[in-house]
Amino acid sequence: MAEKSCIKRLQKEYRALCKEPVSHVVARPSPSDILEWHYVLEGSEGTPFAGGYYYGKIKFPPEYPYKPPGISMTTPNGRFMTQKKICLSMSDFHPESWNPMWSVSSILTGLLSFMMDNSPTTGSVNTTTAEKQRLAKSSLSFNSKNATFRKMFPEYVEKYNQQQLSEQAAERVSSEASPDKSSKSVLENKLESSGEDVRRVDGLKDMRKNRKPFPTWMMLLLFSIFGVVMALPLLQL
Repeated sequence: MAEKSCIKRLQKEYRALCKEPVSHVVARPSPSDILEWHYVLEGSEGTPFAGGYYYGKIKFPPEYPYKPPGISMTTPNGRFMTQKKICLSMSDFHPESWNPMWSVSSILTGLLSFMMDNSPTTGSVNTTTAEKQRLAKSSLSFNSKNATFRKMFPEYVEKYNQQQLSEQAAERVSSEASPDKSSKSVLENKLESSGEDVRRVDGLKDMRKNRKPFPTWMMLLLFSIFGVVMALPLLQL
């Protein structure tokens, strides 16, 4: 059970945090346990974590602020192992370096700064920039599946839902702007058929133009032969 001084200190720090929030950080104590805090770090622009939302927990000991807290991260991030304590100078990995003057704000500021760094430590992992960017893109989707996250940070869940609606609207616009393959195929077939009809008509026109007129002398010869054939019965009489 937390000591009375610990509870007062954490309540005071929460009020201060609400009044002067840490940039790119949101943190709140659990409604049922003030020793358990939940936080979200927002990836800074110009880093592989840009666009990412990293959810984690801070566990304060009952003796806080005279003993340091334990810090862990839940969201896959490419910098720290998930569900494992992170080694920081202001975490319970190094009680000898802990300063009771440090606050929740200073802890979160230090955590965010250390995350943007590449220095190895206990609990850190080594991944490529591309992998960090991929995890950043999928972080909000991952977090929104966590029941505790949804309860503690409804504004981020709403943000995720809005993103989904925007993406769906963009897909609909894209599909309406470009005809599907079947429609395109039918249109191409009609155009090809029209082209063949035009070529056929042009061919008939060319044949008519190139046809030579029947010679006049041939017509006279045929009429003469026809006349002789018709006169033969009369000559026999």
